[in-house]
Amino acid sequence: MTLLTPLGIDFGSAMLIAVLLPMAGAVLLVLAGRWPNLREAVTLTTAVALFITVLHLLGGYLAGEAPRLVLFDVVPGVPIAFKLEPLGVIFSLVASGLWIVTSLYAIGYMRGNKEENQTRFYACFAIALGAAMGIALADNLLTLFIFYEVLTLSTYPLVAHKETPAARRGARIYLGILLATSIGLLLPAIIWTYAVAGTGDFQVGGILEGKIDEALLPILLGLYMFGIGKAALVPIHPWLPHAMVAPTPVSALLHAVAVVKAGVFTVLKVTVYIFGTDFLSSTDASVWLMWVAAFSIVFAGIIAMTKDNLKARLAYSTVSQLSYVTLGAMLASGYGVTAGALQIMMHATAKITLFMCAGAIYVATQKTELSQMDGLGRKMPWVYGAFTVGALAIIGIPPLGGDWVKLYLVMAATDSGEKYIIYPLILASLLSIGYLLPVVARGFFGNLGDRAEPASQFNEAVPVEERIRAPRLTVIAPVITAALCFLTLFLVGPLKELIAPIIGGH
Repeated sequence: MTLLTPLGIDFGSAMLIAVLLPMAGAVLLVLAGRWPNLREAVTLTTAVALFITVLHLLGGYLAGEAPRLVLFDVVPGVPIAFKLEPLGVIFSLVASGLWIVTSLYAIGYMRGNKEENQTRFYACFAIALGAAMGIALADNLLTLFIFYEVLTLSTYPLVAHKETPAARRGARIYLGILLATSIGLLLPAIIWTYAVAGTGDFQVGGILEGKIDEALLPILLGLYMFGIGKAALVPIHPWLPHAMVAPTPVSALLHAVAVVKAGVFTVLKVTVYIFGTDFLSSTDASVWLMWVAAFSIVFAGIIAMTKDNLKARLAYSTVSQLSYVTLGAMLASGYGVTAGALQIMMHATAKITLFMCAGAIYVATQKTELSQMDGLGRKMPWVYGAFTVGALAIIGIPPLGGDWVKLYLVMAATDSGEKYIIYPLILASLLSIGYLLPVVARGFFGNLGDRAEPASQFNEAVPVEERIRAPRLTVIAPVITAALCFLTLFLVGPLKELIAPIIGGH
């Protein structure tokens, strides 16, 4: 018997709605472009409707539904198809939920900064979310690849939004690296998989065991891991810092809601459903990539410490933090997959908080460099308070969710017999302290600019009339996501239960 959602729609159709709803929203946004209030109402309504649809899918999955929807065959036996599975449920929940908050933030930012081409911005944003839903719900490699490319193309105008020479150059680098890696590496890997396995369908336990020469397995795995350029594994990472020329809401999209999360989600999905963690573990094919991920974590953390530009610092932090997911996948154990899935959720809420705070500071003060921000924490206490929470979550300080990610990575390293990988993790935690806490320290304890008060007088609050006021929505949004950083601590148990069918005993 097929269950129906509370709206009376079968769950197969609900998956299609989740993909098409943002696309339809993009059309409505273009039609409503002449009326800003209506356009923004369409954005928020579409975002809320998508989140409700995804909640229905979650309810169906928890009730035992695992629907598969086949649209049509591209060639015989190779369809465009969707299926509900645990990792996709997690990614779709994160992306659709944070789209609501990001939309609120974008309204305040785009208006406050008097950005041009706002209709194009909101429409491309919606298309990107539709592509993210297609990636989350894809039942095979071909479907995932098509929506992966749609996501790249739909976000190119967002990166180039300001249309300055720097924006166009950053967007070209963004598009060039992501298309080159996906077409030059990921697509051949997918074709190779279909050739040896006879299918590209995602299956628990993988589809390659006994189908490929084990000596070739590290090569195929490397094609996938570097071909998934959105995961920003070193040395494929330069597109990400170059994309920081985009407006801050786009940075939030890139770093938290869709793009990079689509990358590391694809890493997890390919690891679990194409290779299989047991197969990888038994062949040691992933060990070299495990160390590449560990190097990426440390290398990007060191670079982040050298950046005075706040968004650049946060961008390299993202490169480092993304590689936690790749590392968890390459450790090829249930603990590693759990760490990766938790990192997708935890990092999304924390990093979107940091970027939205950076944007609020820019809109209110036009300051972009850390060296310009001494004392701003006392003039913008809500913004810097939210930044502090996000920073502590990234570092992994209890009671925030980041500490669970590191714990599970340590457990995965021990379980996999790779104890030496713990040392780069310790170093990475120290580096995250080094590149995030100075932002907080300078903000709250640095000199107060024009007032030039010493940092020791922190106990003397800045008078309300002297505080710097960012647009209200650019403050409310990061405060909401900062609160969500605490919530992730309590979602570890439910997340483990959700992915238990695909990770076995661990």
